[in-house]
Amino acid sequence: MNSIKIQKIGITDLDTDAIVNAANEGLWAGGGVCGAIFRAAGHAKLQAACDVIGHCDTGSAVITPGFDLKSKYIIHAVGPVWRGGNNREPQLLYGAYYKSLELAVENGCHSIGFPLISAGIFGYPKDKAWRKAIQACNDFFKKNPDADLKIIFAVLDDSILELGQQTLDETASQN
Repeated sequence: MNSIKIQKIGITDLDTDAIVNAANEGLWAGGGVCGAIFRAAGHAKLQAACDVIGHCDTGSAVITPGFDLKSKYIIHAVGPVWRGGNNREPQLLYGAYYKSLELAVENGCHSIGFPLISAGIFGYPKDKAWRKAIQACNDFFKKNPDADLKIIFAVLDDSILELGQQTLDETASQN
């Protein structure tokens, strides 16, 4: 049964088949969500796996093992840096989510945990980031009704959780 849920939890604490790392194109360890995932997975092992892949374009995603995490996989999704919204940021953010969902299903996952991609140091406005994230998930479910995928957005901030829940409720009433 396909579903979308938002939870106040650290992404590395999720017990999902895959978690999504808000990655950079070079697939290097970073700060924020990315740094937390690298630390929890085992920095050296995860960096070695990312080095083999080498690069991921903005708007896409790649997959590695989860190593020391509960999750079997880490999907590294590269969202755009916000530059005002006229540099394909919405399409690129949508693509990062959509490709992550495709990789999850291709690898037999039934649950996936996302952060709010690009809404941290990449500066994407949180309301717009939520709309694009939920749109990508809903579109994926429409095109893949048999996916059997549970999506959980992991957030730590109450105001971001509230904004996400509001966006989710609004899109549910439109469908």
